[in-house]
Formats: sequence, structure tokens, C-alpha cells
Amino acid sequence: MPEAALPALEGKLDASGRRFAIVVSRFNSFITERLLLSACDGLLRTGAHKKDIDVVRVPGAFEIPTASRTLASTGKYDAIICIGCLLRGDTAHYDVIVNEVTRGIGQSAQETGVPHAFGVLTCDTLEQAIDRAGLKMGNKGFEAALAAVEMASLNATIGLHASAGKQKQAPNRSRDSRGKPLRKCSR
Repeated sequence: MPEAALPALEGKLDASGRRFAIVVSRFNSFITERLLLSACDGLLRTGAHKKDIDVVRVPGAFEIPTASRTLASTGKYDAIICIGCLLRGDTAHYDVIVNEVTRGIGQSAQETGVPHAFGVLTCDTLEQAIDRAGLKMGNKGFEAALAAVEMASLNATIGLHASAGKQKQAPNRSRDSRGKPLRKCSR
């Protein structure tokens, strides 16, 4: 059977009824603000409402994974959009931060099951960053928003597909969002 004939689950570019968090770094804000505005535009154009978008500002890119993990763990969001801008300098600092930010965002997505869209620019020059923030190479914030919308939709589709014909189980109320047992209050 040709591959094109196989049924496939796909997400849709429809953000209506979904909640999003955008974690944006203040460092290199002249770039990250452009990315943020375009990410918001992407969400709104695909049907999200302003009330369903929370923006969280962090000092730098290194703090993005921690904030995104905390947000994803609340269970309030269908996807997290991570926005930052790292520019290569003269030391190994850039490589260390790029690796840790990338690893942390991916780990958060894998451990929480909440899609995280990667809108962190990793550029050699300021010119490259400016180009990717909307002047010549499109806007990576907008692209990250579209990826978040599609993945949130896909997660919902997979969940519906997997539970089709199965009875829904009541949520486990004996553990908190981190999987730790809840403490009972004694009177």
C-alpha cells in the first residue's frame, strides 16, 4: 500500500477553545518583543482569544525551561511557546546556554506531555536574529505559534482517537501535578 494511502492523524491550525502560554526572555528584548508580537498574531489569526493567552517574562533564555515546565505542570495550557534570542559571543557561554535551553524545553515537553514550541533564536550575528524576527526570513515567533496550535490540536486528536470506544476513567485525585501523593488533612 503506498504511503500516501495510509491514514494519518494530523493537527489543525485551529486555536479556538485552547489555552496557550508564551514564555519570553527579556534579554535581547529588541528581538524577543518582535517574536512575541508575531506569536500573539499567529495565535489570534488561528482563532485564539486574548483571554486564552498568558505571557510570562523571564530574565534570560536559561530561565525559559523552568518557567515553561512550571506552566505545563499546572494543566491549564494546551501548549507552551518558548521565545528567546541567543547570540554567539567570543566564549563557550553561548554553546552551553543553547544546549541547556534546548534540552530543558524538550525535557519539559516530554515529561509533561504538553507541546512546547521552540521559538528561541540561536544566531551567530545580530543581523541573522533581525532577519529571523521578521525582516527577511519570516518571523520565527509566528512559526512557533503555528507549531503550538497544530501540536495542541494533534494532542487532542490523538487523545480522542485513543479513547474512542473506551470508557473514560475518572482522574486520579491521589497525586499532585508532579505525581507525588497528596497529603490528607487531619482534624
